[in-house]
Parts: sequence; C-alpha cells; structure tokens
Amino acid sequence: MARKPAASKPAPSNTSKDELLKFYRDMLLIRRFEEKAGQLYGMGLIGGFCHLYIGQEAVVVGLEACAKEGDKRITSYRDHGHMLACGMDPRGVMAELTGREGGYSKGKGGSMHMFSREKHFYGGHGIVAAQVPLGAGLAFADKYLGNDNVTFTYFGDGAANQGQVYESYNMAELWDLPVIFVIENNQYAMGTSVKRSTKSTTLFGRGEAFGIPGEQVDGMDVLAVKAAGEKAVAHCRAGKGPYILEIMTYRYRGHSMSDPAKYRTREEVQKMRDERDAIENVRELLLQGKHATEDELKAVDKEIKDIVNDAAEFSKESPEPAAEELWTDIYAEELPQGSAEERA
Repeated sequence: MARKPAASKPAPSNTSKDELLKFYRDMLLIRRFEEKAGQLYGMGLIGGFCHLYIGQEAVVVGLEACAKEGDKRITSYRDHGHMLACGMDPRGVMAELTGREGGYSKGKGGSMHMFSREKHFYGGHGIVAAQVPLGAGLAFADKYLGNDNVTFTYFGDGAANQGQVYESYNMAELWDLPVIFVIENNQYAMGTSVKRSTKSTTLFGRGEAFGIPGEQVDGMDVLAVKAAGEKAVAHCRAGKGPYILEIMTYRYRGHSMSDPAKYRTREEVQKMRDERDAIENVRELLLQGKHATEDELKAVDKEIKDIVNDAAEFSKESPEPAAEELWTDIYAEELPQGSAEERA
C-alpha cells in the first residue's frame, strides 16, 4: 500500500530544524530499540512479560520536550520508551530486560521494574493504575518542598477505569498538586476496544467532576503533543493544580509479546502505519522543509541502529546477577526527604 504521509503541511514557524531532528532521532531510537527487544524476546533472551511501545513514540518524546531538570515521570509496564526519552542509557535498559547485572535494577526487575533517581524516572509498575496515586505522591513531595517541579503520571485507557485514578484526581485537585495525568489512549487497553468498555466520549472529561481541566490531543503528531504539554506544564508550574492530557495514540503490536492481537484487523493496523505514523510525519516535515536529505536521514538511522545493536551486545555479555543479590535492596536504610537545601 502506498504511504500517505500525514505531514502535508509545513512545520510551525516556531519549530526549528534542530528540534525536528531531535524529535526524529528520539522517536527512532525508541522504535529501533523496541524492535530489537522484540527480536531478543523471540530468541528467548528476554523472559517474562515484555510490552512494546511501537507506534506510541510521539507521546513521550513530545512531553519530554516540555520537561526541565527536576521534573519526574512515572508510568506503567509499557515503559521502555519513557526511559529512553528521559535520557536513560540504552545499554542499562536492555541489560535489565535480559536480566543482567548491568541493568538499571541489577537484573532483578526486568521489563516492568526499572528506576533511575538520576533521571527522575520512578518506574515501570506492573499493577494496572498503581502508578497513578504514586505519581500524585511525587507531586505532593514537590509541593511540600516548595519547588516548581512537575510530575508526568502516565497510564492507559484501560487503567482509566480503575477507582484509584479518581481518588488520586480528588486529592490532587484538593491540594493543587503539580501533576499532569497523561492518559495514553491507544484505544484497546489489554484487548478490549475503548468503544466497548466505556460510555464516556472523552476520558479526560472525567476530570470535570473534580474541577481538573484537560484536553484531548493527537498523539500521532509530536508537535501537537509538545504544544499541549507546554500548556499543561505552565498550568502546573503556576500553582494551579493538576491537568489531564488524553493523548490519542495507537500501538502497532499486541498488548504484550504474547498477545496475537486478534481483536483488530491487520488492515486497520496497516492503515495507521501508512497514514498516521508519527516518525514518518516528522521525516516528511524534514524532507519537505529541506531541513535534511534522504542520505542524512539514512545516516541517522544507521547511527541509531548502531546504538541499539551495541546495547543488545552489552546485554548479552553482561553477567547474570550473583545469587547473593537476592538478599540486597530489600529494605531502605535511609529515607531522605529532599536535600538539606530543600529542607531548609
């Protein structure tokens, strides 16, 4: 089928060549990394569950463009893209997927349980919607410490039906917490179409009951995501409380690697790939605007593939964790409440 690129209009005048190239590179890194992770899973090198982010790259890349140092992010089990977008090392992420000691959780967490205090990434959570109240808690800490940091709390359309989401909404609005609730609506949850699972016409609209503003965003357009993210971030940093972004996106693969995705047609998926792919959208903007040539973009793709292949080789060569690691990282010996400067 011939591709019908969504990028038939020029990029906004406030979008630079460098920004477009960064969007292209960051989304491509996630795409190629996830493709490689799928290959390693098929080879038996990744065990357990593995939820790929292929198709949804524009969501996290667009929002990370709005973040500053100190902002936090927390998400569900479909988390590799979020890690890469916030600057975590592909080597450490892939090594964790393969259960090696070079991974971010020393090989003990796997796909769903990786963290990085340095990059302010707080998981990776396997229980549906468990991260939503935790995200509100992270925002409460920043409100308590009196800084202007924001927490991006990601969850899916399936998780949006969990009761703890609305308890979190209520507390976040009561206390004016600087949290952006990001609903990554990929339309199928684990395998049930959102049209069959809810009567709500919009998921962000459920925040109205608590007085939380929000909007629905085209999640296949990284520029639209960034624009909405900037609005949400400004709202939170101004002390006006939480904001909800329902970002309409689409995953090309099944819910996890074990899901054959028979609840939708191949034609539907192919149509999205051909007409709405976020990476192809930016690629067309770069080419149409003469910001890059075909050869230059091929060079970017080669660079990204080299990074991903290096991460895969590192993950294979890194040793498995020692048996003694079963007894470490169980209890916290210290519970820091911010730095001395923040507490002063």
